[in-house]
Amino acid sequence: MTAVDYRGQTTLITGASAGLGAEFARQLAARGSDLVLVARRGQRLDELAAELRARHQVQVHVVVRDLAADSPGQALAAETERLGLRVTSVINNAGFATFGPFHQADPARARQEIAVDVTAVADISRAFIGQLREEGRGVLVNVASMAAYQPNPRMALYGATKAFVLSLTEALWEESRGTGLRVLALSPGATRTEFFEVVGTMQAAGGSKLASPADVVRTALAALDRRNPPPSVIAGRMNRVAAALGRRLASRRQTIRFVSRLTAEAR
Repeated sequence: MTAVDYRGQTTLITGASAGLGAEFARQLAARGSDLVLVARRGQRLDELAAELRARHQVQVHVVVRDLAADSPGQALAAETERLGLRVTSVINNAGFATFGPFHQADPARARQEIAVDVTAVADISRAFIGQLREEGRGVLVNVASMAAYQPNPRMALYGATKAFVLSLTEALWEESRGTGLRVLALSPGATRTEFFEVVGTMQAAGGSKLASPADVVRTALAALDRRNPPPSVIAGRMNRVAAALGRRLASRRQTIRFVSRLTAEAR
């Protein structure tokens, strides 16, 4: 395989109104891809779409959608068909976290977190993967997290959802071998986005230095451009080292307690 040619492609990106989603949109537009931007905040999507059309002369469509609603994959597939678009690549980026002991979590918010972080990723992947495989020239990127690699006290649900995303995506990588579709789970660490504003505390970063969205997206696109792309990639050298050390040198008990200490300082 050679580097992905995004010219003539149409890439659907969820969570595109800010953070990694907006950065994926900018970098893919710079490489020639037309875009379908999906998020709840229509004004932000419209502003980003206008910027990318002017800067890169690509087609950009905006779809305002709450992915916590029922059947997001079916809804997006129907909307892109209505627009006369053939989606060739998908970036499942939308997601959010909550912080605090699981027994104190608001049940409605927990259901919404599962709906966006798990159900929507699976549903959208299923809705589009058939045509992505048929096209055989694009990518399916599901954004997981460093939280996928170990349990996360005080972010127990978020870590579990991202472990699901990692496992699902790596399985789809194997199932899609030989089709031309490149499948990748991207696992960022703490990144300079609105994530922590939504969470409501910087404790969730565990004291980590925040990466730039541009660097995280470049890591993903570089992995996809490899001759033999991997099933998953961790953004950031220190994050990769931490994940490897955690698997090889520490017991599960030690890992869980270490992660717990990182987010417990200000309690």
